[in-house]
Amino acid sequence: MKHIPRKRFGQNFLTDQRVLDDIILAIAPQADDVMVEIGPGQGAMTSLLLDGVNELHVVELDRDLVQILEKKFQHRPLRIHSGDALKFDFSSLITDEKKLRVVGNLPYNISTPLLFHLTSAIDTILDQHFMLQKEVVQRMVAAPGGKDYGRLSVMLQWRYQMDLLFIVPPTAFDPPPKVESAIVRMRPLAEPLACDQHKLEQVVTKAFSQRRKVIRNCVAGMFTENDLINAGIDPQTRPETVSLAQYVALARMA
Repeated sequence: MKHIPRKRFGQNFLTDQRVLDDIILAIAPQADDVMVEIGPGQGAMTSLLLDGVNELHVVELDRDLVQILEKKFQHRPLRIHSGDALKFDFSSLITDEKKLRVVGNLPYNISTPLLFHLTSAIDTILDQHFMLQKEVVQRMVAAPGGKDYGRLSVMLQWRYQMDLLFIVPPTAFDPPPKVESAIVRMRPLAEPLACDQHKLEQVVTKAFSQRRKVIRNCVAGMFTENDLINAGIDPQTRPETVSLAQYVALARMA
C-alpha cells in the first residue's frame, strides 16, 4: 500500500537517486559508525546507509511509516525507535566510546527546535548531516554583516563548524516542496568559546529582537554603552554586524 505523505508531519520524501547518492557520498558512512537517521520516511536513504554500516538507528514519529520500515527492513540490521525526535534522548544510543553520526531529511516545521534539541546531546555527537530548507541553512552558516545572520547563526556557530554542501531542487521530492533545500554538515567544535549558554541565548535573543535598531538600543537595560565598548562593539552598529566572539564577550558580562 502506498503511503500518502502527511502535511501535519511535514513529509516530503526524497526520491531523486542522484541526490541520494550525493548525500551518501558526503556522509561517507563507515561499517562501525554509530549512525542514527531522523525521519527515515519510506527508507530511501535508510537503504543506502544500511549498505555501509553494521547497524543503523532510525527515529520515526509516523506509526504507519514505522510499520512500512519494519516490513521493508525486517532482515536488515535496523533498530527503529518509534517516537518524536524532539523528545528523543539521542545520548541513550551510546553504548561505548564511539560518538553518534546523525543524519536526516528534517521536516521543515520542526527543523529549528530539533537543531537546538540536539545541542543537549552534543558531547555524544561526532557530526550531523541534514537536509533542510535552503533559507534555514543560509541562516545557519551566515557570516556577520548580511541579512541572513541572526540568532540561529550565532547560537549554532558557537557550538559547530558548519558548511553548506549543496542545493537540492524541489523536483527531488515527492511531493515537491515550494522551496529549495540544502545539505548542511555540522561538526561540534572541540573547544567552543567559553561562556554560559543560557546567558548567550538571552543576549542574542534581546539583540535580534529589534534588528532595525542599533545594538545600543537593542540591549538597553541589559548593557551600558561602556559595556559594549569594552566588548569591542561600536554602540552605533546594528546587531547583524556583531561577531560571535563579541556576543560571547557580552554574555560573559551578563
